[in-house]
Amino acid sequence: MIKMSADTDAKGWFFGPWNSDIDIPVGYANEGIDLLHYHEQMHEIYLIAQGTSTMLVDGKAIKLKQGDVIALEPGEVHTFTESSADYFHFVIHTPFVKGDKKIVEATS
Repeated sequence: MIKMSADTDAKGWFFGPWNSDIDIPVGYANEGIDLLHYHEQMHEIYLIAQGTSTMLVDGKAIKLKQGDVIALEPGEVHTFTESSADYFHFVIHTPFVKGDKKIVEATS
């Protein structure tokens, strides 16, 4: 059994291939991190546990609230643009591919 609790860091990872035999990493964030990126092979699944946030997916603003789940497919460019003070989500990457995150430079 693995039991972890979120600490005071804005973003972190509970467990995954780096510290266990579990091949699907599970992480969290208590704020939506604004970093425009995509994944070449991984799906990214967000489970909104508390608060609200706005995510930008392929240029479209998506409002997220407690109880929502959003699954992003490989190649979908995304970021968070704002989040409430009480925001908290869990995130799952599948299949896990080390180094799969590709940063996108914002254009003006």
